[in-house]
Amino acid sequence: MTAATHSTLFPQVPESADAVLDGLDPEQREVALALHGPVCVLAGAGTGKTRAITHRIAYGVRAGILQSGSVLAVTFTNRAAGEMRGRLRQLGAGGVQARTFHSAALRQLQYFWPKVVGGDLPRLLERKVQLVAEAAARCRVRLDRNELRDVTSEIEWAKVTQTVPADYPAVVAKSVREAPRDPAEISQIYAMYEELKRDRSVIDFEDVLLLTVGILQDRHDIADQIRRQYQHFVVDEYQDVSPLQQRLLDLWLGDRDSLCVVGDASQTIYSFTGATPDHLLNFRTRHPNATVVKLVRDYRSTPQVVHLANGLLSQARGRAAEHRLELISQRDPGPDPAYSEYADEPAEAEGTARRIRDLIAAGVPAGEIAVLYRINAQSEVYEQALADAGVPYQLRGAERFFERQEVREAGIALRGAARAGGNDSLLDDAEDLPSQVRAVLSTKGWTTEPPAGSGAVRDRWESLAALVRLAEDFARARSGATLSDLVAELDERAAAQHAPTVQGVTLASLHAAKGLEWDAVFLVGLTEGMMPITYAKTDEQVEEERRLLYVGVTRARLHLTLSWALSRSPGGRPSRRPTRFLKGLRPGSGALGAGTGGAGGSSGAGSLERGLGGGKRKRRGPVLCRVCGATLTEAGEMKLMRCEDCPSDMDEALYERLRDWRGDRAKELGQPAYCVFTDKTLMAIAERVPTTGGELAGIAGVGARKLDRFGADVLALCAGEEPGEGGGGVDEET
Repeated sequence: MTAATHSTLFPQVPESADAVLDGLDPEQREVALALHGPVCVLAGAGTGKTRAITHRIAYGVRAGILQSGSVLAVTFTNRAAGEMRGRLRQLGAGGVQARTFHSAALRQLQYFWPKVVGGDLPRLLERKVQLVAEAAARCRVRLDRNELRDVTSEIEWAKVTQTVPADYPAVVAKSVREAPRDPAEISQIYAMYEELKRDRSVIDFEDVLLLTVGILQDRHDIADQIRRQYQHFVVDEYQDVSPLQQRLLDLWLGDRDSLCVVGDASQTIYSFTGATPDHLLNFRTRHPNATVVKLVRDYRSTPQVVHLANGLLSQARGRAAEHRLELISQRDPGPDPAYSEYADEPAEAEGTARRIRDLIAAGVPAGEIAVLYRINAQSEVYEQALADAGVPYQLRGAERFFERQEVREAGIALRGAARAGGNDSLLDDAEDLPSQVRAVLSTKGWTTEPPAGSGAVRDRWESLAALVRLAEDFARARSGATLSDLVAELDERAAAQHAPTVQGVTLASLHAAKGLEWDAVFLVGLTEGMMPITYAKTDEQVEEERRLLYVGVTRARLHLTLSWALSRSPGGRPSRRPTRFLKGLRPGSGALGAGTGGAGGSSGAGSLERGLGGGKRKRRGPVLCRVCGATLTEAGEMKLMRCEDCPSDMDEALYERLRDWRGDRAKELGQPAYCVFTDKTLMAIAERVPTTGGELAGIAGVGARKLDRFGADVLALCAGEEPGEGGGGVDEET
C-alpha cells in the first residue's frame, strides 16, 4: 500500500477541514477544492479516484460549503456505495447519502408514490425470469433456460436504453447488437411481459428508474422538492451510465450545474448492458465551463505493469481512445511482466499452477493472486490444475465448473448412457468415445457450431464444448477408454474441485474482476478468437475487447503474467496466434512506440517463456513474425518471417530486378520460374537485402544447393550490381 491509499483499521477523524486535505497529491487536492460548478474528473486505473471524491465531499461538508444532507453520491454497486459511505464516515461526513442509482430512485419512489398515485408502491419483482417465461409461453414461443436468461437480459437492455416493445426490432436493426432470438419474437414477449406486470401490480428494477423519471417529468412540484433536498451530486464510474440513468440525473439536477462526475472511458466494458461512455466524453460539450481534472498518478501498479497498460491503450482506436489517460506509476520498480507461450491449454494451466505455487512458497498470500480469463467456461482446466497442485482457489462471479446446471445435467445424461451401454439408441452410430459424448450432449444443447453472439446460450454451449474437448483429450490419453471410464474421471474431477476452500487463489472472468486488485495476476488464454472474442465483429466491439484486457492488466499490483497456448489439446496443430493486442508490446514483436511508457524508465518488455509441456521440448520453437511477434503457421508467412497483413519494408526495385533475373535463369535452365525461387522467397530477399552468404542462407527457401547455384547473382543484385554470367557459387561467410 502507498501513503496515498493507506488507512489503518480505525483511522482518526481529521481534526479540521484543512486536515481532510492532508496526504492528497496535487491533482487529488485540486479535485477536493473544486466545489463549485460542474466538475469532470478523468481518473485512470489505480489513481485514487474514490479517495479524491470522498475527500472532496468531506472537505466541502467540514468547511461549511456543502450541507451533508444536501449531497447525493451515486455509483453502480452496493459494494462501492458501502465503501464510499465508510470513507465519508471516517472523514467526519457521515450524513452524506451514498447510494446506487436504483437505491436512490427506489427511496424517492416509495416516498412519493402515495402522493402521486395513491396506495402502496407495487411489489418489486426480485427476479423477472419467471414472468418472462410466462410471457413467452403466452406468446407460444418456447425458450430453454439459457434462452430465457438471454431474452430477459435483452428486455433489461431495451428498458435502460428507453426502447419500448414496438420499437425494439427497428432499434436492434440499426445497432450492432445481435439479438438472441428473432427481434419480432422478443418484441412480442417484451410487450406481454409488460402487460403481465401491470395485471399483477408488480414492477422490476428498471421500472424503478423509469417510474421515478416519469414522476419527476410530470410533477414539477415533486421535482422541485427533490432538488431542494439534494443540491450537489457526485457520480462515480460515469463511463458506465446508461441513457435512462443519465435522464434521471438530468431531472435531479434541473437547471443547476452542481455536479461532479468521475470516470475513465478506457474502462468502458459493459456496453452490452446499455452502458455508454458518451456522457463522459460529451461532458465538456454539455458543460463548457466545467473544471476538468485528470488523475494519472497510479498508486496501485509498478512502473512495469503501468508501462504495459499504457502500451495497450497507445494502439487503441475510436473515440474513447482519443481520451485515454497516460498513467504514471508512483511505486518502486518491480519485475517485468512475464509472457509464457505453451504448446496446449493443459500445459498452460499446469504451468500457471506451478508459478502460483512458487509465488505462494515465496510468501505471496493465495488470496492476493488471481487467474483471469475471458469466459467462465475456461475455468475448468484451471480449477483442475490448481486442485492437482494442492492450491486452494475460489471462483468469483460464477459457479464452479462442475456445479453449473448444464454440466450437472450433462453428467446425468452421460452416466445414464454409460449404464445403458449398447442399449442406448443414441450411441448406435457412435464409433468412439468422443463421438459417443457428442451424441449424448447434442440432446443437451451442444452443436458442432457455436451459437451466434454472447449470453447465457453461448455460456451453456461453451460449458458443453469443454466437456466434449475433455472427452477427446481423455480418449487420446487412454486408448480404449469407455464412457463409464469417462464418467468416473468426471466424478473424480468434481470431487477434487468441490473440496472446501478458505483463503484461495481467485478465478474470475475479466468482467467480474473490474474494481478489484491483487498482488499477482495471471491473464490466460490470450489467443485470437478468445481475446478479442470471436463474436466481436465490429471495430467498436474489438476496441471494447482491448479495454477489457487493459482492465485485466491494471488489476495487478506487482506480478503480471500473460500466457497463451498454440493448440487446444496435446499433440494438436499449433495454429493459434497470440492476441493482436500484444503486438509491439511483448518480446520479439517490435519496439513499443515512443511516449507509451510509465514512470521509472522501464522497458516493459518482460520475459518470454515457452512451456511446451510434456517434459519434451521441440528443438525448434515457433516461428515468430519479425514485425509483430505473432506465431507464424503458414508456410508462405514463415518464408517471409512476417504475417501477410503486417507492413512490408520490401525494396520494390530490388524485387523487380530479382524477378527479371529469375525469368532469365529459368529460361536458360528450361525450368518453371518457381524452380529457381518462389515469389515468397524473392519477396523475403527483397525485404531483408542480405549482404553475405550466411544472411542469404538464413532465408527460408534458400537451401545449400540454391545458395551454391544462385547465391553470387542474388548478392550482386542486392548490392546494386549486375549478376555475373552463368551465376556461380558463394561462400556462406562472404
